[in-house]
Amino acid sequence: MADAVLVDAHVHVFTRDMPLVPNPRHSPDYSFTVEQLLDTMDRHGVHYAVIAAASPWGDYNDYVLESLGKSARLRGTIIADPAVEKVSLDAMHAAGMRGVRLPFIGLPELPDLDSWNYRKFLRRLVDLDWHVHVHIEGPRLPAVLPLLEQSGVKIVIDHIGRPDPVSGTASEGFQAMLRSVRKGRTWVKMSGAYRLGANARECAQALYREVDVDRLMWASDCPFVGAESTMTYEAAITWLEETIPDAADRRRIFGGNALRFYFS
Repeated sequence: MADAVLVDAHVHVFTRDMPLVPNPRHSPDYSFTVEQLLDTMDRHGVHYAVIAAASPWGDYNDYVLESLGKSARLRGTIIADPAVEKVSLDAMHAAGMRGVRLPFIGLPELPDLDSWNYRKFLRRLVDLDWHVHVHIEGPRLPAVLPLLEQSGVKIVIDHIGRPDPVSGTASEGFQAMLRSVRKGRTWVKMSGAYRLGANARECAQALYREVDVDRLMWASDCPFVGAESTMTYEAAITWLEETIPDAADRRRIFGGNALRFYFS
């Protein structure tokens, strides 16, 4: 990959003293700082990265904002209350933020995306040319994609859409993801396979066969919160190399697509 631009489209940074939300899905007892991220990127030949907001810290976006100021090689996303004001979004855009994460996984009840607050919120994201990146169980994708599509906002689906570990590509969630990508405003991150079931590679390869390769972006999910002892950055790179056979397509997924999406 020495001749390719590498962009990691989904990483996290945090410090152990950052405030956690009540009952977080994960509660790391260590720090992974922006300096550690940049060192990791350098050691693996990664040119750019996107710092994804993470649910354990909710809308405490302060450290991600601080991190973006450390390097022009970084972009970021936030978690935000839908009532956030336009002036705040404008300031975060100027700092290098480019989207909002919707951390819907595990929620007993999904928010009403057709409510006034969400419709106003999504319109503000459209006006900024931002995206939402959705983290949700695959079987629940059909419950959120239609209203997000209707809003006109760009959509990025995290972690191969978290396909159902049993029904996989035949599931309604996976099929809903394919339909959404084909409509032209949705992208998918080829990431997080280590968090998914045994059919993760099969689902990723089916996605690759069924949609335009320009809609796919590789990401490591570094520092692999909850799986630090079993997952490595090298493994995240190797996984895509073994999953996508065509070298030219790999180059686009490894960086070309995300470079255009986040840095152009």
